Amino acid sequence: MKTIVICSGGLDSVSLAHKVAAEHQLIGLVSFDYGQRHRKELEFAAACASRLGVPHQIIDITAIGKHLTGSALTDDVDVPDGHYAEETMKATVVPNRNAIMLAIAFGLAAAQKADVVAVAVHGGDHFIYPDCRPGFIDAFQQMQNHALEGYASISLHAPYVTISKADIVTDGARHRTPFAETWSCYKGGARHCGRCGTCVERREAFHLAGVEDPTDYEDPDFWVSATARFSAEEVK
Repeated sequence: MKTIVICSGGLDSVSLAHKVAAEHQLIGLVSFDYGQRHRKELEFAAACASRLGVPHQIIDITAIGKHLTGSALTDDVDVPDGHYAEETMKATVVPNRNAIMLAIAFGLAAAQKADVVAVAVHGGDHFIYPDCRPGFIDAFQQMQNHALEGYASISLHAPYVTISKADIVTDGARHRTPFAETWSCYKGGARHCGRCGTCVERREAFHLAGVEDPTDYEDPDFWVSATARFSAEEVK
């Protein structure tokens, strides 16, 4: 199955790229520049494509992104510290981001005669990101079946949608993902901050998976207190 992977350069999508390269026919990576403050992640996506020997496309949607206001990822709003599932993390939601990116990716896949678009949404995203939940993935597939009817038949592959980030680390290690060559931190500094939701989730995932974390964090121990004081029911 000819597969295009949506790759941000983060741990999840780079792990997915390595998984697809091992199990399917990876024909390219696609990334999106939507004006995110941590756009340095795109450098890690480019490095992943080079490492796997496939083309890499960066789609510039900054003109759209600048209108999706109010998110700490795109506006002059402080990125909150703490557990990913805390209410404050809703500040990192970019409205309809995944729907926009997936629609573009399906168009590219149809033009390039691909069979599959793969995306690395996972169970830990369900708390605050509605466009990462299984219901959205299923509904988007149905919508694309209608949108491309008679022209192309493309499947949406989301193998991580019901599993945890720790499971992704385990799977990534199995496929020899170079975790040090991935970027997660939403603050986009020189080092991972260790305090924002995605850094906390990343650090916790390595711990739970029992895999050594090669990441250089400014605050490598904050995750302990952040995870100890918070628990949540997963949103399905």
